[in-house]
Amino acid sequence: MAYYFDDSSRTFNEFLLVPGYSSADCIPSNVDLSTPIVKYREGETPALRANVPMASAVMQAVSDDRMAVALAKEGGISFIFGSQSIESQAGMVRRVKDHKAGFVRSDSNVRPDQTLADVIELKEANGHSTVAVTEDGTPDGRIVGIVTSRDYRVSRTPEGMKVSEFMTPFADLIYGEDGISLSEANDILWDHKLNQLPIIDKQGRLTYFVFRKDYDSHKENPNELLDDQKRYIVGAGVNTRDYGERIPALVEAGADVICVDSSEGFTEWQARTLEYARAEYGDAVKIGAGNVVDKEGFEFLAKKGADFVKVGIGGGSICITREQKGIGRGQASAVMDVVAARNDYYKKTGIYVPICSDGGIVYDYHMTIALAMGADFMMLGRYFARFDESPSAKLNVSGNYVKEYWGEGSGRARNWQRYDLGEGEKLSFEEGVDSYVPYAGSLKDGVNSTLAKVRSTMCSCGVLSIRELQERAKLTLVSATSIVEGGAHDVILKDQAPGLVR
Repeated sequence: MAYYFDDSSRTFNEFLLVPGYSSADCIPSNVDLSTPIVKYREGETPALRANVPMASAVMQAVSDDRMAVALAKEGGISFIFGSQSIESQAGMVRRVKDHKAGFVRSDSNVRPDQTLADVIELKEANGHSTVAVTEDGTPDGRIVGIVTSRDYRVSRTPEGMKVSEFMTPFADLIYGEDGISLSEANDILWDHKLNQLPIIDKQGRLTYFVFRKDYDSHKENPNELLDDQKRYIVGAGVNTRDYGERIPALVEAGADVICVDSSEGFTEWQARTLEYARAEYGDAVKIGAGNVVDKEGFEFLAKKGADFVKVGIGGGSICITREQKGIGRGQASAVMDVVAARNDYYKKTGIYVPICSDGGIVYDYHMTIALAMGADFMMLGRYFARFDESPSAKLNVSGNYVKEYWGEGSGRARNWQRYDLGEGEKLSFEEGVDSYVPYAGSLKDGVNSTLAKVRSTMCSCGVLSIRELQERAKLTLVSATSIVEGGAHDVILKDQAPGLVR
């Protein structure tokens, strides 16, 4: 006969955290929200950590290169959507990796015999106002000067004028020698009031630029998530069909972590994808998998080599898998079951596999509930779709600003690969909807507000790290009545009151 789970299928909304003793040290500024993203052995340091436990979903309406940069500035990771051509997705990854670094290779270069028209064309294509002038026009050629917006005026300088006639020549440049530290380079920038500093090797070839704006950006964003070359960390999604071509392209583009994006992870298709990655790259490529909702699903993916396991089926705000197929599980129950399996796996093998909770987040406090239940980070779609930095359109509907938001299983996305069961190349029926979400302004403001709540709640629980929260949290089930009690009740809210006569 069929197997029946003992408990109901629970959601995050059915739980509350019970306060713990808070010492004088339990203040929000002392809370550490860093968390492992990929597996590691007991006693070792994970190869990849996030500074905040937030990842943006592998969705057309959520994660492109602009979102990836914005979220990395706040300490999280974006997984750029895979329901696009391999070339387009790899290009997005490449733009994130090239967007900002302590030492930046020049991607805007001209020869001295080229013209202002060429400089303007480069600026329009790349958006960069600093152009390196090298003998051969390559990014690592022998430098002869640079061009910035100070060197010409479009209204007065003829477009046919040679670059050599208006550039700042090498003899007038202040530069750093190859091997200089980032701190030393920034000191030169500030001492000489420069906006950019070329870094030159002993043969006079340009190796990098260091930009003053990057220093300012880092000071404004202390949680920036950077790799060892001071470039933003970025992830990308792959499917279980063209992984043999897509993964190499993403690795070449510089993706730091990959996620197999599938509606269900307990499949042979997912196993084949993981086996390919391990056979081709060993442990050098970090690749997570999912989604699963129980112990069996977790153990299957962990044994196949997944670097993290994504949990959740049918809990997303635009997902209709449960009503279409009757498949899924309440997100809280799924997380608790998979976390228990992860902890048992850790005890047996000494390998810790991070858990990503994907879906089921309605209110900000649900994130803290998910972390307390043992998730290491959350993947969020609706949450990030609301912000300026998401790739969807901002509209005015009935006097209210909204952003478009659609599921990968919707007729609009038609991401059949995500729901592939090994048959025809089409989406047989929809498992997602096309919708709007209330516009919420800038990502920075929204994320900072949310994380302020998470830190405050953790202090109320008497903990200062996610690991402490997982070990010491106390959770209680709530009744329908107590949910009502938890909000404003038995009062007339001022913004909803009829005209008041004093």
